[in-house]
Amino acid sequence: MKKLLVLTVLFSANVFATPVNINTADAQKIASSLSGFGLKKAQAVIDYRTKNGQFKTLDDLNKVSGIGDKTIEKIKADVLFSDATPVASVPAAPSSSETPNAKKTSPATQSK
Repeated sequence: MKKLLVLTVLFSANVFATPVNINTADAQKIASSLSGFGLKKAQAVIDYRTKNGQFKTLDDLNKVSGIGDKTIEKIKADVLFSDATPVASVPAAPSSSETPNAKKTSPATQSK
């Protein structure tokens, strides 16, 4: 039973990912905060950032060797580009058809 508890604690570190600023965190912080990231992949992020500058969008992470669409989908809720809200938590802007002040007409007024 003790072995199971120890293994659960050891392997749960990345299960409960926490938001991390991808532009300021060191490799250890990235590895411990993002699900599926080890030190090697986290270091690749640091190396890319050092060479090319800060990440601006999730698509920028696609340019890092070893990070693809599946990885980005898995981590998008936990990636920050500044010390603000996680990317997945930011609400999308309403489309023109969803604008709160858009005038809606009923079928009865359309036939006139």
